[in-house]
Amino acid sequence: MRILVTGTAGFIGSALAERLLARGDEVYGIDNHNDYYDPTLKEARLARFAEHPNYTHLRADLADADAVNRAFGEFRPQRVVNLAAQAGVRYSLKNPQAYVQSNLVGFVNILEACRHGKVEHLVYASSSSVYGANRKMPFAIEDAVDHPVSLYAASKKANELMAHTYSHLYDLPTTGLRFFTVYGPWGRPDMSPMLFADRISRGKPIDVFNYGNHSRDFTYIDDIVEGVIRTLDHIALPDAAYDALQPSPGTSSAPYRVYNIGNDQPVQLLRFIELMEQNLGRTVEKRLLPMQPGDVPDTWADVSALRRDVGYSPNTPIEDGVARFVAWYREYFQRGE
Repeated sequence: MRILVTGTAGFIGSALAERLLARGDEVYGIDNHNDYYDPTLKEARLARFAEHPNYTHLRADLADADAVNRAFGEFRPQRVVNLAAQAGVRYSLKNPQAYVQSNLVGFVNILEACRHGKVEHLVYASSSSVYGANRKMPFAIEDAVDHPVSLYAASKKANELMAHTYSHLYDLPTTGLRFFTVYGPWGRPDMSPMLFADRISRGKPIDVFNYGNHSRDFTYIDDIVEGVIRTLDHIALPDAAYDALQPSPGTSSAPYRVYNIGNDQPVQLLRFIELMEQNLGRTVEKRLLPMQPGDVPDTWADVSALRRDVGYSPNTPIEDGVARFVAWYREYFQRGE
């Protein structure tokens, strides 16, 4: 298939592009290579497949509608995976405008291009952050998500609403995936696994927020990519059982779906740090601090809908995932024991 993927210099996007190319798809990647974190890492991810004969790369911003439309016009994708976004909960408190441009303006440009390009299926990144102040565990797609606690979360909820509008008005099949704490090789430097690895490897204290009482549904990158591909291959259809008198947030009478994509095995943050220390061969001081604004205490994905519909089955234990991540970290940053 011809598949357009946005964010191909990013963590998930680069891993997805590699897998799609390996199975024989033609991939057109778009990424703006911004400096939210070290662009050198983005270039290194891209270098793994940039010379593949079935890969084409465009350095452009999704907020540039002309560039997006040109890419769609030239490549004529059959399916699209939109992973490009301004990420990060904490950064959204400092630079809200970046989230409006990337996550709202950029996303409507993708929706318009999919609509006019007669795309068969749009899969896009949402986030576990949409659950916001919810405390019922595990988080389920049937739960209302009307209480976001960061602009990042609000922008991802907005993406789901925007996608539904296009599914309803233009019969565009769309599927949103709420990612839960993705980790693994080539991960983002602003996320806790990389931050912890850096501090531990240098023997520096770690800041542990909410006094260590966080738990996260850490999900290994290979499991995420498998779920994205299975979803991409399973075009969203109208739900024949949808009841407008008792509407479910995860389905619709339009060709629209929303799924959680996580490990369904929450891990205490202190346990995750312990595994990092074991694999890096040293222990460090933990500075226990209050919870930060915009953060949530716990995440846990109910992935029953994704299991039912596409056979999604995450199978990477946290012990194995952390070991693989640390092995990559040491090799990439040349940090031995």
